[in-house]
Amino acid sequence: MSKALIKLEHIFKSYDLPGNNNATVLSDISLEVKEREFVAILGPSGSGKSTLLRIIAGLVKPTQGKVSYQKEAGEGEGFRKGMSMVFQSFALFPWLTVLENVKLGLKNNHKLSEKQKQEKAIATIDMIGLDGFEGAYPKELSGGMKQRVGLGRALVMEPDLLLMDEPFSALDVLTAENLKRDLLELWMEKRIPTKSIIMVTHGIEEAVYMANRAVVLSRDPARVVANIAIDLPHWRDKQDKAFTALVDKIYSILTAKEVEVKTQKEDVPKKIKQLPHARAGALTGFIELLDDIGLKTDLYKLGEQLSLDLEDLLPIVEAASLLKMVAVKEGDIELTSIGKEFAEATVLQRKELFREQALQHVASLNTVISALNSKSNGKMPEEFFLNVLTRHFGEEEAANQLTTIIDWGRYAELFAYDEHIGQIYLEKDDI
Repeated sequence: MSKALIKLEHIFKSYDLPGNNNATVLSDISLEVKEREFVAILGPSGSGKSTLLRIIAGLVKPTQGKVSYQKEAGEGEGFRKGMSMVFQSFALFPWLTVLENVKLGLKNNHKLSEKQKQEKAIATIDMIGLDGFEGAYPKELSGGMKQRVGLGRALVMEPDLLLMDEPFSALDVLTAENLKRDLLELWMEKRIPTKSIIMVTHGIEEAVYMANRAVVLSRDPARVVANIAIDLPHWRDKQDKAFTALVDKIYSILTAKEVEVKTQKEDVPKKIKQLPHARAGALTGFIELLDDIGLKTDLYKLGEQLSLDLEDLLPIVEAASLLKMVAVKEGDIELTSIGKEFAEATVLQRKELFREQALQHVASLNTVISALNSKSNGKMPEEFFLNVLTRHFGEEEAANQLTTIIDWGRYAELFAYDEHIGQIYLEKDDI
């Protein structure tokens, strides 16, 4: 039996927010990764996947819980010994050549001479398919080649555990597929000494294609909702029924859990609920599409048909569910009676229906309306609402929330917005 390489026990992570509040990102995460495992961590946007990966790496210290690793290097003091990471954003130094960027991975290896580091870096560059580009600078490289450099910098360290944070998301489809296959070949043929790989991804199909286990997270806060073995032999055929069945299963788990989290306890006003980042226009188009289809539809197949991955599709599904326009069950979606009414309505009728549903189910919109009604002129600076939201979500997410609130409020004609002066206000007829 393979021994555990790393073990996480009851990991919690919270961040302090203004106003003596705090946001819990990870809640009671327990996870064990054994040698020769390729584990994919899946979850919706904002679910804390990257935070979890950085806790594994030792870059972020958990608020509570324990990380046990065979080569422990302490908490929050830099990478644990024997680990390396591939980032989504390439993270290359533009003033260094390919060779220098790769060799950077050996900077803290004091056992090797400069000559040995040079030879090792050149051998790694050859292995990742960039032979002949040793002297090139990042600006001369394509996105795929840049990511190969990032991968080379991680692999030159010969890590026991390779961590990858959405490593293919910035690449075009063909480039990503090529790089995935090359990495899998190195891994399966044991051309790299890496004992295990953990990859954060929002691509379900990507996880099923590459990994042999999928850990599925929910969010607000993140919890492990499923731990699924992927026992399909490589190379995997994406058209194979067993492959699509696994993709569909994970899709069903993720969408079901997200809709459940988003719709439960809506009447509890203790905390402003986080809105999905979906534009009203996208939501309208989605409802129209479902009406055209006319039947209960498999979400995975719908996403494939629209060329939308989970990261793009899920917020729209969440928004439609929040407004009670769709029902999602076991990975299938269909319009509710309200959704059908919305799809068949005129433009003005849609706005009225959207307004009714939004006021009934979106507390943050009611908060904005109440604040505006409290002012004699019906006007307030957006900065006021941003400060309120920051106490609940932190600065970055507060800005995203306000963008969605303004978009929904304007579509429903609940209020108007002047971007130039940063002001939200009621129309004269509403004051």
